[in-house]
Amino acid sequence: MSKFIFVTGGVVSSLGKGISGASIGKLLQLRGLKVNMIKCDPYINIDPGTLSPYQHGEVFVTADGAEADLDLGTYERFLDVPMTKKNTNTTGTIYQAVIDRERRGDYNGVTVQVVPHITNEIKSRFIPFEKDFDVTIIEIGGTVGDIEGLPFLEATRQFKTERGRENVLNVHATLIPYIASAAELKTKPTQHSVNKLREIGIDPDILICRTEKPMPKGMKEKLSLFCSVAPEAVIEAMDVASIYQLPEAFEKQGITDLIIKRLHLKPRKKNDGKWFKFINKATAAGRRRITIGIAGKYAELKDAYKSVDESLNLAGMSNNVEVKVKYINTQKDEIPAALKGLDAVIVPGGFGKRGIAGKIETIKYAREKGLPFLGICLGMQCAVIEAARNQAGLKNADSCEFAPDTKDPVINMMEEQKKVKNLGGTMRLGNYEAKLKTGSIAQKLYKKSAIQERHRHRYEFNTDYVPALEKLGLEVTGWHKNLLPEIVERKDHPYFIAAQFHPEFASRPMKPHPLFDGLVKAAFKNKTQNSGE
Repeated sequence: MSKFIFVTGGVVSSLGKGISGASIGKLLQLRGLKVNMIKCDPYINIDPGTLSPYQHGEVFVTADGAEADLDLGTYERFLDVPMTKKNTNTTGTIYQAVIDRERRGDYNGVTVQVVPHITNEIKSRFIPFEKDFDVTIIEIGGTVGDIEGLPFLEATRQFKTERGRENVLNVHATLIPYIASAAELKTKPTQHSVNKLREIGIDPDILICRTEKPMPKGMKEKLSLFCSVAPEAVIEAMDVASIYQLPEAFEKQGITDLIIKRLHLKPRKKNDGKWFKFINKATAAGRRRITIGIAGKYAELKDAYKSVDESLNLAGMSNNVEVKVKYINTQKDEIPAALKGLDAVIVPGGFGKRGIAGKIETIKYAREKGLPFLGICLGMQCAVIEAARNQAGLKNADSCEFAPDTKDPVINMMEEQKKVKNLGGTMRLGNYEAKLKTGSIAQKLYKKSAIQERHRHRYEFNTDYVPALEKLGLEVTGWHKNLLPEIVERKDHPYFIAAQFHPEFASRPMKPHPLFDGLVKAAFKNKTQNSGE
C-alpha cells in the first residue's frame, strides 16, 4: 500500500515547507523508493496564472500545461519527477468541481457542505499517484490557523483516520525564533503552533524546526515534552549555503530511518552518498565566480525569477563556477550603466508594457558589445524587436502587446489566441516540440535535432519578417511544425540565443539545461578573456 506524508507549517509563512518536503522525498529516493509530491494551496484562485508575481512569485508551468505554484519547481528539481496538473490543487479548483457536480444534480438534492463534500473532494486529490509511487508527499500551503486552510487540514485528519497511522505521517514545520536581546531561542511559538494543530485533531509525528542558531542541548527534549513528539523526531533546520544541502543535514539527524520505520517502508537500496558528494563539491568555497545579470521589471522580487535563478545556480554547480546574480530593473535602472561589469545577461519572460524599453536597450548592448545573452519568451520577442528597430529600421518594429494600433507587428498575437475572449489561463501552455537546424548553436548545445520544451505565451514572432531579419544575422534555428519560430540566434556573436519557450523549468542538479549550461560556459570564457587570465 502506498504511504502518505503531509507537510504543514506554523508560526509564520515562508518557512520552507516545500523545500523540507522535497528534501524528505530526495532522501527516500536515495533509498530506492519512488516518491511524488502534491501541493494544496488554500487560495480561491483557480491557479496562480492570473496573479501578479508580487502576489505569488513566478508561475511554474508543468509539461502538460498546468500553471502552478513555484513549489512545484522545487519538487521537480529535487526529485527529477515531472509534475502534472494532478500535482497542484487550490481551493478554487476544489470548490469549482463540487459546484459543477451540484449544478448537474449529482448530489441528488442533498445539502452540499464543507464536510463531507468539500473534504471528500480534497481527499480524492491526495491519491492520484498511489498506484505508481511508494510515497506521496503532500504540502498543505499556508499556516496553521489560517481560516482558508481549515478544509484541507480537516481532510488531512480524516485521511489519517481512514488510512491508519501506519500509512500516514504528519510533518509540521515551525519557527524557533532567536531573541537577540535575551540571546535565546524560544520554543513557545512552536508549542502554540502544535497546540493549534492538535485542536484540529492532527498530532504531528515529526517537527522540523527552522532556526538561525543551533538549538542548545535539551531543547529537543523540551519540545518533545510539550509537543508530544519523540526527541529524535525533532529535526533542526538551520539555514544552509545551498538548499540542496538540506537533505544531508536531515539525514545526519536520522529522519530517513525514522520515516522508514514509522511507515514500515522497505528500501530497495542504501544511500551511496553520491548525491551528497556532488552537492558538497559543487557548493564548496573557493569556486571561480562569474556575474550574470537578470534584466526584468520584477528585479526587487527574486521569487518572480525563481527558476531562472536556480537554473543559473545549477549550471554553475556543474561547471564548478559560483554564479553571482545581479538583478537589473529595466524600468528604473540606467541602461547600459547597469550592465557594465557583467559576464553575461538574461532577459527573462514577462507580460505588459512596463520595462520593455529597458529590455530592448539591454539586448542592443549585448549584441553590440559581444556580451553573452540568453532571451526567454518575452526576452526572445524583445530580441526580435531590437533587430527590427535598430538594424532593419522597420517602422512596424513593435509588438501588438504594447502597440495595439501597429499594423502587422513583428511580434503578433497567435492566431489561436485571437479567438479567445477570456484570456485568463488560456495561453499556449506546456510542452511543444521544436525541430533544430543542423549545425546551429542550439543543435550543438542540445546534441539532438528535436526537443520538447514548456511554453507560456500568447504572442509569436511574425514569420513575414523572418527573411529580412535573417539577412541581418538573427537566424531562426528552431521551429514548431515550420510555423512558429522557437529559437533565434546569432552566429557572429560569442553567445546570443533566445527561446520562445521557458528552458528554466527543466534544470536539475547534475543535469543543467543546455541553454543555461552554454550561457555559464560563455560567461566564464568572457570573464577569462576580459581579465587576461
